[in-house]
Amino acid sequence: MKHILVVEDEEIIRTALHKLLVHNGYGVEQAESVQEAIDNYQFDEFDLIISDLRLPGRPGTDLIDLAANKPVLIMTSYASLRSAVDSMKMGAIDYIAKPFDHDEMLAAVKQILEKQALNQTEKIGTEVPPEELADISQISDLIYGQCQAMEKVFNLISKVSPTDTTVLIQGESGTGKELAARALHTFSKRDSKPLICVNCAAIPETLIESELFGHEKGAFTGAVSARNGLVEAADGGTLFLDEIGELPLEAQARLLRVLQEGEIRRVGSTQSLKVDIRLIAATHRNLRALAKTGEFREDLYYRLNVMQLKLPPLRDREGDILGLAKLLLKNVSEKMGRSGLSLSPDAMKAIQEHDWPGNVREMENAIERAIILCEDDMITADLLDIETDSDEFNIPKGLFSPSATKPKPVKDKPKDLSLEDYFQHFVLEHQEQMSETELAQKLGISRKSLWERRQRLGIPRKKGC
Repeated sequence: MKHILVVEDEEIIRTALHKLLVHNGYGVEQAESVQEAIDNYQFDEFDLIISDLRLPGRPGTDLIDLAANKPVLIMTSYASLRSAVDSMKMGAIDYIAKPFDHDEMLAAVKQILEKQALNQTEKIGTEVPPEELADISQISDLIYGQCQAMEKVFNLISKVSPTDTTVLIQGESGTGKELAARALHTFSKRDSKPLICVNCAAIPETLIESELFGHEKGAFTGAVSARNGLVEAADGGTLFLDEIGELPLEAQARLLRVLQEGEIRRVGSTQSLKVDIRLIAATHRNLRALAKTGEFREDLYYRLNVMQLKLPPLRDREGDILGLAKLLLKNVSEKMGRSGLSLSPDAMKAIQEHDWPGNVREMENAIERAIILCEDDMITADLLDIETDSDEFNIPKGLFSPSATKPKPVKDKPKDLSLEDYFQHFVLEHQEQMSETELAQKLGISRKSLWERRQRLGIPRKKGC
């Protein structure tokens, strides 16, 4: 039985919460203030502390330090949302807004205790029961990796997948974030239910709320009938939101409601619908930095950042590069009916020496291109035609010359400006005056290459382009 300490000065709330938790199988103790909790209890006895933010005497956040490594769930009113976010920065594991319903509180308590159990498992190095632990060898069948960095990824997937814990997958474009999400779903208790994958960057900003949360007939021009959203389609299963950093603030507020209360409201509707989903999010951007600049909701960031899964870039997986290339060659050539192909020594050398800025996706594209061009059974370095920075950026002569008027030269261009720095300077300097097509033409690259480089460097597109 898990033991919980409730610290709340309002007797009605304290008593109701005590009855709710006891009825659901938890051992519960009560206190009216931080000082009473200190005087009467040893915090080591509890698995979780639930405390009001504002208490007589010392604030509930003092329990974060007093209870050492025990998780503290802060209760606060909607009017104190700023204080709730601040309390999480101080170390509170989560917050819940009052008034809350019973299901919301029980879901928060369950999630916190599950996360705590995972953390304890990692600290002491013990194994969870075999029936609840995903087979690492099966995970490696879905995602290739033999290096130490990928072993850590597989180990974390093995432990997290059986739970309903929210997971934030971080990694550069092309590192396999969707594959990791599929593994988390495949080895979860929800594997018989749908996995709905959504690329937030691929849906126009004007349609994202309707696509995710659905809409009622007549909610907007063109809404000729009611339609279920993708969140509703994932009910009982897993929702994977790729590139969540591109989600507009309005949609972020709706998503926060899904995480807090387990319910959605279709666009144009006044009725809420209950949904049961496990959320997995992915991004190549720094959500913490975006939250500080107001581009991403702080409270949503802390809701998402329950468990982080960081995927290493291919350049940091030195021991995997050649093996991955051979596996991709085998898989792609079989799909194309060209089995029996192999890599020449110069091709293997080129593969190992390349930095692979586009990661696994770039490697797969290079191999597919080589298979198409190959006329015998040997893939050579020339067929791979691996792009270098100098190949990718065909910088027009005289672009920085004083006589050049269109486009304007980058201001204060350093003498040793790298091609990647040049890209950033040029795009930021000219994207207000040029379309994406014009930018790509001036840089000597395709629109697709421009988009991919924006994604990798975290340079947002201007509105409306």
